[in-house]
Amino acid sequence: SQDAKRDLGVTIEHDFLKPVSRKDAYRADITYGTNNEFGFDYLRDNMVMDLDQKVQRELHYAIIDEVDSILIDEARTPLIISAPDAKSTDQYYQFAQIVNGLDENTDYNVDEKMRAATLTESGVTKVEKILNVENIYVEKGIRTIHHIEQALRAKALYRRDKDYTVKDGQVLIVDEFTGRLLPGRRYSEGLHQAIEAKESLEIQRESRTMATITFQNYFRLYHKLAGMTGTAETEAEELAKIYNLDVTTIPTNKPMIRKDHGDRIYKSAAGKFSAVVQEIKQRNSAGQPVLVGTISIEKNELLAQMLEREGLRFNLLNAKQHEKEAETIAQAGSKAAITIATNMAGRGVDIKLGGLPFDQSKCDEVIKLGGLHVIGTERHESRRIHNQLRGRSGRQGEPGSSQFYVSLDDDLMRIFGAERVKMLMKNWPEDMPIENSFISKSLESAQKKVEGHNFDIRKHLVEYDDVINKQRTYAYNKRDRYLMLRDAEEPEVLSNAKEEIHAETEALVAFHTAAESRSHWNTKEILESAIAMIQLSDRERTALDELLKRPENPEQARETLVNHLCGLADARFDRTVEALNKTLKNETHLFPAREIITTLYLRSLDMLWVEHLETINYLRTGIGLRGYGQRDPLVEYKRESKDLFSRLLADIQKQFVYSVLNLTVGTPTNVSQTDTKPKLQERKQSLEAFGDDKQESAAEKIQSKPKNKKGEKIGRNDPCHCGSGKKFKKCHGA
Repeated sequence: SQDAKRDLGVTIEHDFLKPVSRKDAYRADITYGTNNEFGFDYLRDNMVMDLDQKVQRELHYAIIDEVDSILIDEARTPLIISAPDAKSTDQYYQFAQIVNGLDENTDYNVDEKMRAATLTESGVTKVEKILNVENIYVEKGIRTIHHIEQALRAKALYRRDKDYTVKDGQVLIVDEFTGRLLPGRRYSEGLHQAIEAKESLEIQRESRTMATITFQNYFRLYHKLAGMTGTAETEAEELAKIYNLDVTTIPTNKPMIRKDHGDRIYKSAAGKFSAVVQEIKQRNSAGQPVLVGTISIEKNELLAQMLEREGLRFNLLNAKQHEKEAETIAQAGSKAAITIATNMAGRGVDIKLGGLPFDQSKCDEVIKLGGLHVIGTERHESRRIHNQLRGRSGRQGEPGSSQFYVSLDDDLMRIFGAERVKMLMKNWPEDMPIENSFISKSLESAQKKVEGHNFDIRKHLVEYDDVINKQRTYAYNKRDRYLMLRDAEEPEVLSNAKEEIHAETEALVAFHTAAESRSHWNTKEILESAIAMIQLSDRERTALDELLKRPENPEQARETLVNHLCGLADARFDRTVEALNKTLKNETHLFPAREIITTLYLRSLDMLWVEHLETINYLRTGIGLRGYGQRDPLVEYKRESKDLFSRLLADIQKQFVYSVLNLTVGTPTNVSQTDTKPKLQERKQSLEAFGDDKQESAAEKIQSKPKNKKGEKIGRNDPCHCGSGKKFKKCHGA
């Protein structure tokens, strides 16, 4: 509220602010915004149908605040623009019920280091019995296996009030680094729906990815990149290797006098939290403000219950109370204040001693008490995160102190800690801390292991994402070229379209005349394909049939055939252009053929690019299995994704050519001049939406794969339907 902001000393000078469009904002010398919006604007710019709808300029120079948070912590989360898919959601409840009947270590195993849960043979057998199938992999297929695995991950790896929380009937992701909610963000590949089913909530439909990019690749598009943060030194290697950024440490403005005490290590979590409560009581009785950091909402609320039992007053801050974050943190430095917070309290916050509004006498009183005392209840996987928590105290030369409490039950020690540490404390009292250099080194070693492991994951992701990034850049550049053609002279547009038509004609002839001997040419397919592509008249069909029977040598026959088909296609195209301009031209649309031709290409590219993203995602999901065959998954991924991209470009060309040559233009009759514009608009909208029946049928014909005798679609590695004995991908699927 305005009153609260005034009490906190916050003022907004509205006279210096003015509402502007996104385009105007990007035209400014300096544009300030969030990383999400910049990334989404880039994706949206590459989905527009007109250059004037683009908002961003060329990506010159980006300065990133909290650079480690954006380029490292959030690097694994891609930005995705999606649309609801039509796939059913009912099965998710069934999958959730199935995995609820499975037992850990018997039916499935959990690897917490790798964040993986896998079915055992016993688990597979149990699932097959429930589904009443003999072999789930054969009878149910990869999709069912995928969703069962996601349901298992939701059950075994994703915990409520740690990884996510439920609010107003929705599953909201909790950022593991900031502790804040991520509204609007959803787990992909059906995982979010699996969690919704686990929590017995209404399941939202799966989404289909329309455009996607990671922060890693978005910010690497800028010619120059820089950033600032207080905790980049530990990540210098990653920033240098992936972003080519050098880390420079700037000395503090005033000498840092905060006292950072050594870790207190307890045998059990119960003993640790009991000790934390006692220290809070002791500091509070003296009037010193205390900020307590927890790694999850669950631990946050557990500690709150313990303090309530002790009769202590405190402020609670986690993702469920994020609306009160500013007010809570503003008073965290007040005398005798107790603030229990998740990682929310460790990001970009300057806690004023004495609280706000600022009062020097109150500030001096808290300084005499030792300043703000920070308590960490657990070591985070990354050293940067607990350094950020410590950094809330002792700012600008002020006094302060910090103390971390650790137990052998903590996730970090339990998953990555050495067994020797557990043996060392086997007979140790639960309520007695131990200070041991060997254990402290083990803790730091565990953190370094996790940091190294996470770095390897991000580096691995970059290597894979670089493949799709090159494809995305090529596709977007081609898209921009056609957007520019919308404003070009009509002859240039028509010439460009004819280049595509000629290229597709040459590909058609080359595909069906690959054999050296003419007797092995598939002349029937050439004739049928030409009829479908060019809409030949009876006379043209007869002439083509006769041409195919001419006794010429193969090389000359191919050239003659290409020239003949290109001539027929050019004539068909010219007639279509003439009809479009004659029928649809008016004072608003001077060159309707130009608009429609470029729209057709953009729609072909956009539609097939979405399908390509889906195919690439499926390829990437299963490519790791190639390692069992002693093949490098990354090399295999690069090779197969290159083949898929070549197929994509060929399919875009084919769909565009078939669409533009199959256009039918009706001549309006008995239409008054005032009716022309609405009819044109209606026709243009139908074209942009691919509503023309002939366009749809042509697209379906291009996209549909041949089927075998059982009516099943032929896979890329199945024998080709033509009987050649080759695999489909080496024959008609080439």
